[in-house]
Amino acid sequence: MHRNLAKCALPAVLALALLAACGAEGEDGAAKATRAAAPAPVKKPVKPLVDGLPGMPPVLDPKDVYAADRPNRLSPVVKDFPSRVYVPNTESDTVSVIDPKTYTVIETVHVGRQPQHVVPSWDLKTLWVNNNRGHTLTPIDPKTGKAGRSVEVHDPYNLYFTPNGKYAIVMASLDRELVFRDPHTMKRIKTEPVTCYGVNHADFSLDGRYFIVSCEFSGELLKVDTEQMKVVGQQRLPFKGAMPQDVKVSPDGKRFYVADMMAHGMWIVDGDTFGEPEFLHTGKGCHGLYIGRDSREMYISNRGEGSVSVFDFQENRLTKKWRLPQGGSPDMGGVSADGKVLWLSGRYNSEVYAIDTATGRQLARIKVGSGPHGLAVYPQPGRYSLGHTGIFR
Repeated sequence: MHRNLAKCALPAVLALALLAACGAEGEDGAAKATRAAAPAPVKKPVKPLVDGLPGMPPVLDPKDVYAADRPNRLSPVVKDFPSRVYVPNTESDTVSVIDPKTYTVIETVHVGRQPQHVVPSWDLKTLWVNNNRGHTLTPIDPKTGKAGRSVEVHDPYNLYFTPNGKYAIVMASLDRELVFRDPHTMKRIKTEPVTCYGVNHADFSLDGRYFIVSCEFSGELLKVDTEQMKVVGQQRLPFKGAMPQDVKVSPDGKRFYVADMMAHGMWIVDGDTFGEPEFLHTGKGCHGLYIGRDSREMYISNRGEGSVSVFDFQENRLTKKWRLPQGGSPDMGGVSADGKVLWLSGRYNSEVYAIDTATGRQLARIKVGSGPHGLAVYPQPGRYSLGHTGIFR
């Protein structure tokens, strides 16, 4: 009898074991199904490094506003454009086009009256010639070098673009206005009258929310809110007869440097506080300011003495001075895409200078038209243009 009970018990135990196994598998399967049905974890949005102007491309490096301007880092938009130097000749009403490989003028483009600057557009696709007394802007296609139909714009001494590409800003020097326009059609959107005389050059803060403007004829600086398109600060430089020119922001975005042609040096002002500036003597007729491709040095043209001073941002001092052989009048310009050559117009000598940025040696003097001014080296590295002869971010 015990033997029979054992025979009967064995199948029962096996059955229970099988049921337990099935139950366990069922639970695992259910757990897996539950996990599969669970929603994926929500990714938190990546906070930008800098709270920039709405619509502005993100800042690449909060310690270096020029991080996108490294040697030969060309945007896909411009990578097929031929390398050229475009020189506006204010008294010849022309633009001389130089091939930087041969140091020769390969074309002369006729434009409007008194062209002052050649300005790359925000989207990098067009070069705008500022015909100041002709009251027009002439577009040049940098792919072909051909000029298009001029657009009527009153008193376009200089031209800038908001960092989000929403507006062009015309520096209407004699009209005493900052005119915000459509960046493509140049239709007037808003006019901001100013009380200073001779608005001419500018640069933007790290976050793009404001910009500093120089007023050449009254020796003043303006601080302008980019989004409101409104002057929010104004100060007179502490030098009798001051004549501020070019403006550039430091790589860390904390200081603005303003060239002064009559004080013979640079004013250095904190952009956020917009307090009283410091002064650094550079040379007679301090005029143009240009940043090197490594964001370490700034080249300063001293138009009244035919020299270029070199300022080291890390050392916070002038480290070199290069003098042009036979003198000259170095004015406005830009740095080559590879960073090896500084190009400057010779305002009163009808010539252009090419200078080696490693040694300061003059590589070439090229004869152009009369009164060469704000030349543009193009293309240059960067994602977008803020205007003038090429301020890129």
